[in-house]
Amino acid sequence: MEWLIALTTGTMAGTHTSIWGMYKDSPYEGFTYRQYFRSIIIGEIWALLIWWIAQVDVTRASGWFLLFGSTYAMERLTLEYYKTFLREQDQSKYTIPMQFAVFGNVVKSRKVRLLVGLGYLLGIILVGYGLYVLQQSDLGWPKLLTVFLIGSTGGWVSAFGGSWKDAPIEGFQILKFFRSPAVAFFYALLASMFTTNYFLIALCGIGYTVASIETYKTFFFPSKPPGKFTKTPIHFPEMLKRRQRFVILYVAIWLAILVTFVIALMQPHDGLI
Repeated sequence: MEWLIALTTGTMAGTHTSIWGMYKDSPYEGFTYRQYFRSIIIGEIWALLIWWIAQVDVTRASGWFLLFGSTYAMERLTLEYYKTFLREQDQSKYTIPMQFAVFGNVVKSRKVRLLVGLGYLLGIILVGYGLYVLQQSDLGWPKLLTVFLIGSTGGWVSAFGGSWKDAPIEGFQILKFFRSPAVAFFYALLASMFTTNYFLIALCGIGYTVASIETYKTFFFPSKPPGKFTKTPIHFPEMLKRRQRFVILYVAIWLAILVTFVIALMQPHDGLI
């Protein structure tokens, strides 16, 4: 029944991202079930793939913690890639374009976007290959330095990607730029307690970073519009109340993560750190 646990983990990860996405955006663009369940389905697919490929033992609390964070990262990467390079959508409603843009100006040519998207994908593959080479090499580096290199990888990708998209509109914010790599390193440290797999450590670093930062931005400042809707009026005021129904489920998933992590610490574990 491990596949069922993996599937449930993917459902929870996808639901988590769906809730904060809906909470932030629905007052401005409305609510659709297709958009809400999209992340859940993608999360389920990635959870099963990661569980199968990485042979994650989801019967242990540590395995569940690792799978959740890794699934979160891959679900976010998949959707952001789709929205940036593949999706065709009117961008006039956004203050910050969601499609690939240069200095805030959307690249109209689909062919150019696809070529840039292919280059981006190749870059991600090279990063993954670099992690593989590092995993196979015994360089004798201090473990803390190794975790920093592999753990902050996704954070740097997120930082540069976010700056490319947001800085032309909002300006460059140095603390915001270094926030993702720093938080990713912290979560990578936690993940490295339970595994020696560099890919899982790197994915957990960025996965839990996105979950934490988006939780902070969404629920600690609920009245502040997302950057992409800064100049957009609220078109669906009924969602301001309706979205509150999902908060309990969101908190419950965070509690499940916390409890699972504590249980994992209490069980025997043999990680990189």
